[in-house]
Amino acid sequence: MSRGTALSRGPALSGARLVLPGGVVDGDRLAIEGTRIAGLGGATEPGDLDLTGYTVLPGFVDLHVHGGGGASYASGIAEEALHAARTHLEHGTTTTVASTVTGEIDDIARQAHVLSELAEDGTLAGIHFEGPFISPGRCGAHRPDLLRDPDPALVRKLVDAARGHATMVTLAPELPGGLDSVRMLTDLGVIAAVGHTDSDYTKTLEAIEAGATVATHLFNAMPGIAHRAPGPIVALLEDERITVELINDGVHLHPSVLDLAYRTAGASRVALITDAMGAAGMGDGLYPLGPLQVEVRNGVARLVEGGAIAGSTLTLDVAFKRSVTVNGLTPNQAVESLCAVPARLLGLADTVGSLETGKNADLVVVDSVTYDLAAVMRRGEWITGGDRFATVKPA
Repeated sequence: MSRGTALSRGPALSGARLVLPGGVVDGDRLAIEGTRIAGLGGATEPGDLDLTGYTVLPGFVDLHVHGGGGASYASGIAEEALHAARTHLEHGTTTTVASTVTGEIDDIARQAHVLSELAEDGTLAGIHFEGPFISPGRCGAHRPDLLRDPDPALVRKLVDAARGHATMVTLAPELPGGLDSVRMLTDLGVIAAVGHTDSDYTKTLEAIEAGATVATHLFNAMPGIAHRAPGPIVALLEDERITVELINDGVHLHPSVLDLAYRTAGASRVALITDAMGAAGMGDGLYPLGPLQVEVRNGVARLVEGGAIAGSTLTLDVAFKRSVTVNGLTPNQAVESLCAVPARLLGLADTVGSLETGKNADLVVVDSVTYDLAAVMRRGEWITGGDRFATVKPA
């Protein structure tokens, strides 16, 4: 998927601020060999790239994204999926899960077959099925006439179509077959996510006991909190087994609501996602989202018919910057939610999600003052921005 200038042994990156699992280190050195991080620390050497004034983060991991660059993962066309993945890669997402959208079961299965081939070659980290097993009352940007109850046989059909690359299924557990499907997914090693749901507090607890471990874009497409009817949000926030997805684009959540989620769950239980559709990385205009049409105005995506919010145009470099500059998270907290938490959920923590020796050389470089994106590296190759750094000259 990626094209760039490969690094074999070095040059190392020197002078940068490194966001490491144990904290932020200023003016440090990161050595790369082939596709891996070869070491951290040590003295600057001639030929190193000078990253003074920049901060290096691990590559971002997006659990939930439908497209970008004008392309959609739900198109069932490999070239479109590659373009979408490349668009988000250029914004720092070095590990991405492709999300589908509600459609006919057979159509989604065909899409999964195409996406599974891209997962096999390492372009994608897996497939997330969002719909059709969701509540008609909370369907958002999903066609109501194509929704289905989460019959375990139908859920299994989509999982099987992914040929071992299904990572997550979002469903409404209150629907017929919901809890049985959660149990089945758990047995298969696929993440069962509660979302687009009208579930109450008690039924949500039952879903958690059955094995659900993720809240799909918490707060959005589910009942709000009422003082006598806490609903799914409280159940999902209070249980330490649940990782909550949050969309930090300034549209889906008020900053104070995101702050509340962090105070309640903590960065170690938050996965910041984009939920981006094809308009991510593009301008305003009309875009498809599965079988629906979406109009983007001023960067906000809404259905042409009905006006419901239809995913986002967010990229994770923007989510990182907002988290630090608007919400006041530390770079470590933001990196935990953008990198370490989703990597752990996907079972990839041994290779991605943090800057550690032996892990993939997946890096995001941002300006240390403005937090604007400066460069992206994936598996030792500069994707964007690598030519802006000068080499350290001999003393």
